Amino acid sequence: MRLTINKIVLLLSTISALIGLAFLGWILITLIMKGLSSFHLSLFFKDLIDKGLRNLIIGQFIIAGLASLIGIPIGMLAGIYIQEYGRGKFVRLIRDLSDIMMSAPSIVIGAFVYAVVVAPTGGTSGFAGSIALAIMMIPIVINTTDNMLSLVPRELREAGIALGASKYRVILDIIIKAAKVGIMTGLLLAFARIIGETAPLLFTSETSNYFSLDLTESYPSLTVSIYNLANDPTQASRDLAWAASFILTMLVLFINLIGRYITRHKG
Repeated sequence: MRLTINKIVLLLSTISALIGLAFLGWILITLIMKGLSSFHLSLFFKDLIDKGLRNLIIGQFIIAGLASLIGIPIGMLAGIYIQEYGRGKFVRLIRDLSDIMMSAPSIVIGAFVYAVVVAPTGGTSGFAGSIALAIMMIPIVINTTDNMLSLVPRELREAGIALGASKYRVILDIIIKAAKVGIMTGLLLAFARIIGETAPLLFTSETSNYFSLDLTESYPSLTVSIYNLANDPTQASRDLAWAASFILTMLVLFINLIGRYITRHKG
């Protein structure tokens, strides 16, 4: 009886895995076929107003980069506090809030930033988009830093203290160095997560057809433009949306592969 149940569970698990892989393969094959058919190098040298994607790609990296500058220091410091300084209920509260923020729908975060940033300032902007993405990034960085620091042997901390080093020097010179590979991998995966987000930017930064470095105005965004182009009735716009989707997928895949390479070969 037990062997029969094991075989049934194994069969159901295998079928479920195959169904999941089939849908993933279907999506990827469709994306690659349609994306490659619309892809050409001139997309990287023209802005959206001229049927290119240059301003969107640069804008997406600037928004995500600024979000990283905001989110990474806050997330890492919070993770260090949780693991190295905090104790008791307050630490558990921070961990619980971080977990809740990680599972919060991204469109809710976009609506929140719209209410507290966009509405008071009178319009969408690149800064608002970066704030929305930073809010999404912070709990991921907190969780990564907390988990990676917890893997550092306590003996290393005790050895640093025994040598007369102060607490913060032990954290900076010993603990962070010991966990740097895992933390770096987590940061790359967090960046890959936010650079592909659309919903928070719909309310906060919108997009623009023109190249711009002014973050106080509506800012060119690759993901939001994909959404707009896909809803456009013209075939040329939909083809451009497929090409942009293909480029974005390759970018996210590349960042994820770098993260996995670091984990396997530098850890």
